[in-house]
Amino acid sequence: MKYVLLTVVILGVIFASYFFISSNSKSSVQYKTETPFNTTIEKKTVATGKVIPEDEVEIKPQISGIIDVILVKEGDQIKAGDLIAKIKVIPNEAALNGATGRVKNAKFVLENSKLEYERNKKLFEKEVISAQDFNNIELRFNQAKQELANAENDLQIIQLGTREGGVANTNIKATISGTVLELPVKKGDQVIESNNFNPGTTIAIIANLKNMVFEGKVDEAEVGKLKMGMDLKISLGAINDKEFDAKLRFVAPKGVEEQGAVQFKIEADVFLDTAFFIRAGYSANASLVLDKKENVMAIREALLQFDTETNEPYVEIQTGEQQFERKDVKLGISDGINVEILSGVKATDNIKIWSITQPEKIETKKDKESEDE
Repeated sequence: MKYVLLTVVILGVIFASYFFISSNSKSSVQYKTETPFNTTIEKKTVATGKVIPEDEVEIKPQISGIIDVILVKEGDQIKAGDLIAKIKVIPNEAALNGATGRVKNAKFVLENSKLEYERNKKLFEKEVISAQDFNNIELRFNQAKQELANAENDLQIIQLGTREGGVANTNIKATISGTVLELPVKKGDQVIESNNFNPGTTIAIIANLKNMVFEGKVDEAEVGKLKMGMDLKISLGAINDKEFDAKLRFVAPKGVEEQGAVQFKIEADVFLDTAFFIRAGYSANASLVLDKKENVMAIREALLQFDTETNEPYVEIQTGEQQFERKDVKLGISDGINVEILSGVKATDNIKIWSITQPEKIETKKDKESEDE
């Protein structure tokens, strides 16, 4: 009887110890779970670049000389035909001969253009040639007339300067309406006319800042997904918390290698907000939506694991209390945070979160005594 009682006491102690240990730390780790959800996923890319004016021209003289006076300053709003500067022309024999030869050449070109125009006008009226071909011929004819007028005007200026002691003035006028962006010259600078052998001296740069274009570059891996007319969101480094709408209008047919990667130039028309003044050359980023899916079942990408041998994605589904089973999944579109699930899990599945939660320990009397010491 005594041994039986002793055995019962020992078994009781063992059972109590087991119960105490298991209740004190039921599991060494605890995993939380979460279920799939429905959301809209957009796959985006970002192109870096700048905003530039749609229309920007360099004003150059048609005759060489010295800047006598500049009548505008940078930032001024001007209209086409407004006077920008005056050039003091100091002609010489070479300039006079060159101007005379330019007039003769312009007359010769005009005569040929006139003959071509009159001949093709009759063919166009008989519907022998297309409207586009005739328009090109008519354009060349009009350009030839304008070139002769310019050449004769320059010759008159040089001849006048020669007769009046070697000095004459010519006016430099704006060819478009807009803002004066830059004046690379100052009073007293010598300027050279533009011709076939010399680009000439730029007197002023004028641009219409009401029409702006985003110019940037995208990587070759994404250029194939771009489509003409697709929407962009433009953010400017100089303007915080504001995005401007834009539409893609051009993708370069040829890429350029930069630092080991092939980049393609893109352009987009920017829709401006009158509340903001956009300056030419602002640095900008363009956000392009390459793909978009609405109301798709998704999970956070952080829940994914990848097989070490096949690199195929999978998740672990809860089957019981802290018990999980591997499920291979097929993925769809991703935005880098959430990823679409095409197959492998259901909307009601509880998926393991791969961050461990330590279980709460039951504090014992011994632990308290250790802390007091």
